[in-house]
Amino acid sequence: MAINFDLNDLLAFRAVAELSNFRKAAEQVHLSQPAFSRRIDKLEQALGVRLLERTTRRVTLTAVGRDFERKVRELLDELDSTLLGIRGVAATRMGEVTVACVPSTVYYYLSEVIRRYHERCPKVRVKVLDAGANEVLASVARGEADFGLNFIGAQEGDLEFKPLVEERFVAACRRDHPVAKLRRVSWAQLSQHDFISVGRTSGNRVLLDQALAGLAGRPQAIYEAQHVTTTLGLVEAGLGVAAVPAMAMPGPEHPLLVSVPLVDPVVTRMVGLIRRRGRALSPAAQQLFDLFGEVKGRAKRTG
Repeated sequence: MAINFDLNDLLAFRAVAELSNFRKAAEQVHLSQPAFSRRIDKLEQALGVRLLERTTRRVTLTAVGRDFERKVRELLDELDSTLLGIRGVAATRMGEVTVACVPSTVYYYLSEVIRRYHERCPKVRVKVLDAGANEVLASVARGEADFGLNFIGAQEGDLEFKPLVEERFVAACRRDHPVAKLRRVSWAQLSQHDFISVGRTSGNRVLLDQALAGLAGRPQAIYEAQHVTTTLGLVEAGLGVAAVPAMAMPGPEHPLLVSVPLVDPVVTRMVGLIRRRGRALSPAAQQLFDLFGEVKGRAKRTG
């Protein structure tokens, strides 16, 4: 039979099949919602079958649509692999990769991975969705991100969690602060200074509250911010000290900030990559995913 649809129609269909939402799918393929709907209508008319059941709240695949989605996914992944083998990842049709991550991983770890990725794949656009730990999980589960970098997710049935590195929490302070002169500092010692904390909705705060439950003399916050990166800004301004993941700290060359290992107890978190279970990544996304395994040296630094 004559083929009355094109590659862009298949891309539109795969987007709505993954996201179950016309508006979000239209945004992902950079179309207006009316233009996106026309593409889906065109595809269904060309095939002579209904692929989607649409209501005012959500979109679901028909039985034929589920089978067609699997075949389309295999076809598009095979196309990516073929282009990758011929001209490299910059030639693949998937010229964009979206990574969801917790903000504390961005400045000094994720940025290094992306820098190296850009050297290898200069034409691939990388989008970073920096959000709280729970939002990162949701973005990956909904298909809004190809994969994520997080410290929670190992218990999620629909997601795979690939551990990267276990890092400890350290005390962040200015170089001219008394704590900076210590080789290590206990939580009780830290409580003697003005303390800056992340809010109760932060995944890092939940982790710390669990680890320090019942600890006498734990630090009580005078200042509170939503994200670790904001607390570091307050530390740099001289407002106090904070407990942050080592990955969030700059290197020893930073002119103002320094990290001191926290003890009694040592608190750690496991940072890893999360992706949807049973879903293959595009070659461009897979290249970036694999690169995280190569660039672990920075993440292992504990201050």
